Amino acid sequence: MRLYNTMSRTVEPLQTQEPGVVRMYTCGPTVYDRAHIGNFRTFLCEDLLRRYLKYRGYRVIQVMNITDVDDKTIRGAQQAGLSLRAYTDRFIQAFFEDYDALRLERVEYYPRATDHIPQMVALIQRLIEKGYAYESQGSWYFRIASFPAYGRLSRLDARAIIEGFRVEADEYTKEDARDFALWKAAKPGEPFWETPIGPGRPGWHIECSAMSMHYLGETLDLHGGGVDLIFPHHENEIAQSEAATGKTFVRHWFHCEHLIVEGQKMSKSLGNFLTVRQLLDEGVDPLALRYLLMSVHYRKPLNFTRESLRAAHEAVQRLHSVRRRLETEPHRADDQVDVETHLASLTQAFEASLDDDLSIAEALGALFQAVRQWNVWLDRDEIGRPGARRVLDWLERVDAVLGIIYVPEAQIDEEIERLIQLRHEARLRRDFATADRIRENLRQRGILLEDTRTGTRWRRLTPAEMAEAFGSSPRES
Repeated sequence: MRLYNTMSRTVEPLQTQEPGVVRMYTCGPTVYDRAHIGNFRTFLCEDLLRRYLKYRGYRVIQVMNITDVDDKTIRGAQQAGLSLRAYTDRFIQAFFEDYDALRLERVEYYPRATDHIPQMVALIQRLIEKGYAYESQGSWYFRIASFPAYGRLSRLDARAIIEGFRVEADEYTKEDARDFALWKAAKPGEPFWETPIGPGRPGWHIECSAMSMHYLGETLDLHGGGVDLIFPHHENEIAQSEAATGKTFVRHWFHCEHLIVEGQKMSKSLGNFLTVRQLLDEGVDPLALRYLLMSVHYRKPLNFTRESLRAAHEAVQRLHSVRRRLETEPHRADDQVDVETHLASLTQAFEASLDDDLSIAEALGALFQAVRQWNVWLDRDEIGRPGARRVLDWLERVDAVLGIIYVPEAQIDEEIERLIQLRHEARLRRDFATADRIRENLRQRGILLEDTRTGTRWRRLTPAEMAEAFGSSPRES
């Protein structure tokens, strides 16, 4: 498998320290609010990579950190009148609700920063002993001038680095504007820890270095995150980690591009800030949202639009439709087509695309070309039960990578009941726009709501009803 390495700026083979094992660290959420769809675009690209590595036979050991102590979490807890732990617990729970709804595969470790203070302090002590860190007014800083290799990942010159650190330079007394905080001195009203390096709390960057090395060792095979983390976060991780150990910190850097909404940067001021929960509460199909967020190559910006979401929904429906046809329609005892050769060619195209820098669009293109072929075979009664079973087995194997085809019916039913309750609550508060949006989004998913005196009932539209409602048969798509 070949992946783009941000450090080298080239697509190169993924070479791990131990054959067949990938030790992978990905930057997780800062739990002061619900994660937005831009966050989940990155998480889903990483999920796709993880799933494909496993499909290819690798054993993946992945760590995704949870940042539960920083300026934003502390400020949020203070405003809510809660302890830091109680405040962040609620958003950790919310994160995993969205995470599971989008069918991200659970990774091996989710360390919380506040549970790993001793590891962070120990790493800082190593930096102090080697002369890379200094103290000022109770805080400890990394001395960038002592690490000549600083800037390799971001490829920024000294002027750009100084500009990037201007805010921190205003907030703390440092020897050099470029230096960054390893440990922040305790402040009145803020949580702090009593440690051998003084009372205080960790800086953001030290958290990831300490936790990643604690679980995966001093050299990682792969480190992922959004492109916004390249500088200064990942640059600082490299400096403090390699200064402490004298070893290469990360062999392969994997970064995902930004998400924009309707052609604009997502922001609350523009009114286009979208969370996963907000969309799901409108009745958006989580599988369609998953498909959309992972369907564009990870190194290309993703423009999220309502039209692209509708197209993603239709794509998922085509996959579900052909799966149902393969499960129920073939009556022949034999095949009139060469299914084995077809699947061998399809497998080669699917794997070649993902082996080439995780080129998901090309892989999906090969899949939907096959869907059209399967529908033709079914229309002509050319595929029998044995061939249909082989295609279904292939789909199930591929869905271990995609995560959009096979979902337990009980899970779908539970989501529908949740949305019916949300619609009921919207109607009670006379928010008919939200109620209508939920109803329409469910209809688009093939779910018809019927309001009765005893409550709201639902049923699935038949293929004929779907064709009448939307103007075309799923098998013609």
